[in-house]
Amino acid sequence: MNLGKIISRSALYWPEHEALVDARKRITFAQLERRTNRLASGLQALGLATGAHVAILALNRVELVEAEIAFYKSAMVKVPINARLSLEEIIQVLGDSHSQAVIADGRFAAALHARRSELPRLRWILSLDDDGGDASYSSVLLRGDETPIQSEPADNDLAVLHYTSGSSGVLKAAMLSFGNRKALVRKSIASPTRRSAPGDVMAHVGPITHASGMQIMPLLAVGACNLLLERYDDRLLLETIERERVTRLFLVPAMINRLVNFPEVERFDLSSLRVVMYGAAPMAPALVKRAIELFGPILVQGYGAGETCSLVTVLTEEDHLVEGDDARRLASCGRCYFETDLRVVNEQFVDVQPGEIGEIVVKGPDIMQGYWQAPELTAEVMRDGYYLTGDLATVDEQGYVFIVDRKKEMIISGGFNVYPTEVEQVLYSLPQVFEAAVVGVPDEQWGEAIRAVVVLKPGQSLSAEEIIEHCGRSLAGFKKPRAVDFVQELPKNPNGKVVRRLIREAYWQNSERRI
Repeated sequence: MNLGKIISRSALYWPEHEALVDARKRITFAQLERRTNRLASGLQALGLATGAHVAILALNRVELVEAEIAFYKSAMVKVPINARLSLEEIIQVLGDSHSQAVIADGRFAAALHARRSELPRLRWILSLDDDGGDASYSSVLLRGDETPIQSEPADNDLAVLHYTSGSSGVLKAAMLSFGNRKALVRKSIASPTRRSAPGDVMAHVGPITHASGMQIMPLLAVGACNLLLERYDDRLLLETIERERVTRLFLVPAMINRLVNFPEVERFDLSSLRVVMYGAAPMAPALVKRAIELFGPILVQGYGAGETCSLVTVLTEEDHLVEGDDARRLASCGRCYFETDLRVVNEQFVDVQPGEIGEIVVKGPDIMQGYWQAPELTAEVMRDGYYLTGDLATVDEQGYVFIVDRKKEMIISGGFNVYPTEVEQVLYSLPQVFEAAVVGVPDEQWGEAIRAVVVLKPGQSLSAEEIIEHCGRSLAGFKKPRAVDFVQELPKNPNGKVVRRLIREAYWQNSERRI
């Protein structure tokens, strides 16, 4: 079945329900069906054929979702580009992806038009704001008609080129097929957490070109509404939850950290919320507990990657309600579910015993087809149908997975393995700490020494000695930081995740070696 038929079905069941909302417009399911049919045929009228690669480039807005659905209906390939990238990075992605067209806001459309000579494959720059490109988005809608397109791509046909940031900084695009995207919808609907239904409203504050956008089609499939915010802002999000009676959120830990520390958060009515999902980075148990105090017992953690297309594990609402010895479960990313197979393996690709550290590998219908134009890179991360995540973890007897850290970010100090996340969790238990990151720095005696980089909350004070002493009470001596640097902010990628690689590089730039 063509993925676009999901919208056609929803338009039959819930025609007048709102499907998409942003600051500019509100679109019902019936309108969404008509507009996406027009856009799909309008793109074909421009000479873009089945299989054409078409990029989308803008901050969150209704048209990005319409474009995704139109691509499904016409069997074109979506190339989502994070609008927070630099122009140089955007040009690099457009060239690497072989995009024949890009749908962009007026600002980007004009900037790309000026650099057109660097993009010989790019045939059309379509402006969302009626200026700056070869044609406007609205004119493409007028070219098309509302007759559904009869297109049935095979499950293994390419549907999306998903560029992932990863931890290496290398440009790479996960090839996601139509079958992968169908598996995403099935898996989301089968979640062991509270499921979406008509009447639900999910606020998207992260770029829908990435993790947050993975939830859009599953939400539309069950008649729920997607509310799109252009950016993350504490007050804007809180006001929106209260005004629009938002029921679902997906946040990264850095956003939750900001919300629980927002000075006026108690003034806002958050009672409409039913699920607050977090993921994309580890969250310290101390912060989890504070988030439950703010939102109530509605936290859900999801773990996945661009290469897995959908979540691999979930830590359900019930899993968060633990006490005593079971409270350590708050440090888990949950258990594997539905169609995906997850293993934690050693270097010989043998499953580790409970408590032993190994690498998470996953297999299933939602796993990517490989990396675009990168067979050697694909071979590095695929084995026997399993995707090698690069995440180190343990798994207990009940199947709960505890991520230790990224394989490439592990610190080796004096011959001992130290996992930054473990130390960061202890740092976050200090009430004065707003954000923290731990890296290995050059050390003549130990090879690498543990360095904590800390952002304090406004008006708070804490000395390096106090932090090191606190860590020493919870960690083995070789794991505690040898030094602490205080900074105003930590570097983050466009999705709001702290980039340890950039922090680490600052300490190694004058060193002859990198490990």
